[in-house]
Amino acid sequence: MAQPPYVPHAPGKAARHYNSPPQRGGWRADRPGELAEGPLPAGEGFGHQGPDQGYALRLAKRFVPQLALQASEKVRDVVAGCVTVAMKRASLFGRAPVSADLQVAFDHWGYLDAGAPIEVVASRRALFAGAGGHDGYPIRCRIADEVSPEALGAP
Repeated sequence: MAQPPYVPHAPGKAARHYNSPPQRGGWRADRPGELAEGPLPAGEGFGHQGPDQGYALRLAKRFVPQLALQASEKVRDVVAGCVTVAMKRASLFGRAPVSADLQVAFDHWGYLDAGAPIEVVASRRALFAGAGGHDGYPIRCRIADEVSPEALGAP
């Protein structure tokens, strides 16, 4: 019924009924950008695809108070770089990021250890500089590529 029962009907007018629109044909992946078959593309600049990866940014906020940064390091750069590593780890396992992924990423670069080895601190300082900026995507990709799947505990 198109109108509620408490609304009076106009005399002489038939009640209107809803008609569905005509059914269209089935959906097909026929547009140029749609991938219908085969694996996802991989290579430089494609990153590491996985479900719900933006959740890693929310999880990273929990680690910020624990970070052991040097004087020239910025929280924004460190979080951006380590989130990328965490997303890589999660995608290797085929799932969304969890807190353990961020723990591994921050631990790998020594950000959760105030007594991190000097060589690790020296290498990360130059690598992470600018990763949190609006043009930091290539830097974040380089950070993720520096960490091997074996170091992330990939299956």
